[in-house]
Amino acid sequence: MKKRRDAGSKPHKFSQFTDQMDTTPKREVWLRGPIDGIPPLLQPVAHAILQAREEVEAMMEGFPEIFVWVKPSGMASPAFHLQHFTGVLDRLFTYARGEALSARQLEYLSLEGRETEHAPGMEEMLSNFHNQVDKAIEQLKATDESTLTDVRGVGRAQIPSTVIGLLTHAAEHVMRHTGQLLVTSRLLRN
Repeated sequence: MKKRRDAGSKPHKFSQFTDQMDTTPKREVWLRGPIDGIPPLLQPVAHAILQAREEVEAMMEGFPEIFVWVKPSGMASPAFHLQHFTGVLDRLFTYARGEALSARQLEYLSLEGRETEHAPGMEEMLSNFHNQVDKAIEQLKATDESTLTDVRGVGRAQIPSTVIGLLTHAAEHVMRHTGQLLVTSRLLRN
């Protein structure tokens, strides 16, 4: 059962785009109506990304930090998924803008899921993901619907895609990894 928030309780710091109702059980994001400022054709992308953020936040609440880098039965660790959410949104939204990846983005990609001496902790990874979702929402707001079918190149090979293809794949990919994180985190908690 989903938690209800008391009318007088303080909203979570990451709820600026999703906090709609205090006294009723939360509906999935897509059932709460349009997100202000998002073009109509991009509403499903925004809904999926915001839904992923809420689900990740809920499933990682109280998750033991000692398990964040564990790979049960060879599955990807929770840390990989937390880092990958951020990286996927950053990279695919960069391509959607018609830009190439920077050296920083390529380095981030090479470190996703690798537990190094300077690897971030769970709270930092969650914060990075939440911040990247905020950036994605702002980019969606600034996206002109007339550009959605414009061709964009992906990667060094410049594999052709479109603006809407990249944005949709970003949302789909983040939701896919949200499901994988759900399974992994439940397995590790038990």
